[in-house]
Amino acid sequence: MPSPKEIHDRLKSQFPGFILDFVEERIDPYTQVKPEALARVAAFIKNDSELAFNYLVSISSLDEQGTLNAVYHLQSVDLQTGRTRHGVILKVCVPVENPVIPSVAHIWPTADWQERECYDLMGIRFSGHPDLKRILTEEGWVGHPLRKDYVFPTEYRGIDLT
Repeated sequence: MPSPKEIHDRLKSQFPGFILDFVEERIDPYTQVKPEALARVAAFIKNDSELAFNYLVSISSLDEQGTLNAVYHLQSVDLQTGRTRHGVILKVCVPVENPVIPSVAHIWPTADWQERECYDLMGIRFSGHPDLKRILTEEGWVGHPLRKDYVFPTEYRGIDLT
């Protein structure tokens, strides 16, 4: 089973210039990927027989004031036993002014709703997504509630929200 650092090194050699930092000083070490390479990296790590990341556990998003991030937790699961072989975390950072990341819904179908949630609550747009629309707030909702600069409305459709 490859370690997160070994996976990072392999990706760095496979995608020169597109794999950025490896952050190991955290509980969950992660590899940072340039946004424009995400879909190619995702297809590679899913289809590579040694890595075989066949399970997208989650996509979460965070606002680091000026940068929005999508964090992908992936596992390689043995389909015979159901046991996890190894895992990896990928992080993609985009500027608040133009938060666009390629969709991976065509690689892992479970990304469909997870990308919609990140779009709805954080405002990250996933290019190539089959149906990118709000999932938790109404279509007419203004803003993205999990951003640090979000101002909660005092009224919505005549309803006092204070």
